[in-house]
Amino acid sequence: MIVEIVILAMIAAFLGLRLYSVLGQRAEHEEEAIPHRFDANDDERGPLATPKAAAAIQARAPQRFDGLMPAVERGVREIAAADPRFDIIGFLEGAKGAYEMVLEAFWKGDRETLKELCDADVYASFSGAIDAREQAGQTLDNKLIRIEETRIHSAVLDGRMARVAVLFISDIAAVTRDSDGNVIAGSLDDAIESRDIWTFSRDVGSPRPDWLLDETDEG
Repeated sequence: MIVEIVILAMIAAFLGLRLYSVLGQRAEHEEEAIPHRFDANDDERGPLATPKAAAAIQARAPQRFDGLMPAVERGVREIAAADPRFDIIGFLEGAKGAYEMVLEAFWKGDRETLKELCDADVYASFSGAIDAREQAGQTLDNKLIRIEETRIHSAVLDGRMARVAVLFISDIAAVTRDSDGNVIAGSLDDAIESRDIWTFSRDVGSPRPDWLLDETDEG
């Protein structure tokens, strides 16, 4: 009987330590800063970041701005000064991920994802185009073949509002189908080059961490 009590006590102590460990880790995580959508993640890929990656960004060597035009470099430096967690490499990787997500969402008519990634004006434009497409009974069967190049086209800090325009050069196969599934435009066999300049913005003084797509233009 005594042996059983000792064993149960040991199990209870072990579970208590495990519970304390989990709660302690959770409390530490809750105190960490909210990651930016366009910071690098643990692998420095994708549109979302982790606190671990943000800490790594701050701890590593100063950022390099090689290859940027003087006006672009000035804007990037001003944004980085106002927001120390801004990382040019992580931002570009995140922008590339957002570009893919927005295109896929638009092609599929996924308004929820578009609303999350775009500001009100850009979302309204995308949503209106989806409405027109649906009313015509048409669907898009597009594919992003590859992104050939991603680079910062312009960057400016206007007060507390950071705006970074990114040039995407990509190959896209575009097909439009009618309500019966017949191809009425385009071909999946012939990808065409697309040059897009998308501008992302964020209030660096806002507690909200996300960059939003607030303008789209052809490059």
